[in-house]
Amino acid sequence: MSTQNYANHTRYVPVFLALLGILLLTVIGSIVNLYHSIGDHQRLYGAALILVLSVCVLVLAVHARTFPLKAQDRAIRAEENLRHFVMTGKLLDPRLSALQIVALRFACDAEFVALAARAAKESLAPQNIKQAVKTWRADEYRV
Repeated sequence: MSTQNYANHTRYVPVFLALLGILLLTVIGSIVNLYHSIGDHQRLYGAALILVLSVCVLVLAVHARTFPLKAQDRAIRAEENLRHFVMTGKLLDPRLSALQIVALRFACDAEFVALAARAAKESLAPQNIKQAVKTWRADEYRV
């Protein structure tokens, strides 16, 4: 595996992206099916049910991905807050958003405190924080 850096740190799950595409096509197909069933009362109930179930599965799939990421962001926030406290005796600046803190996790210890202060002072976007990191600290556990 190559060394993680700004250019290659993003992780995509191709199976999940394919699943979302298939689910989106299923929702579109069920909308078309419902539209064609409007005049046929025998097919209308089934078509409406297929649409409702397709939308439910799509929403479930999105939540199945976003909920664990939110929990992971909370864990990262706690870890980086502890890291900052160990280094400075103070908690991270409350002006930092969760996404900014998640981006700060890539900074090595030598530049972490200064970059955290700069990010809070200048309201740096997460992408700008990652780009400002000179010595990358890999995070191989993020999903």
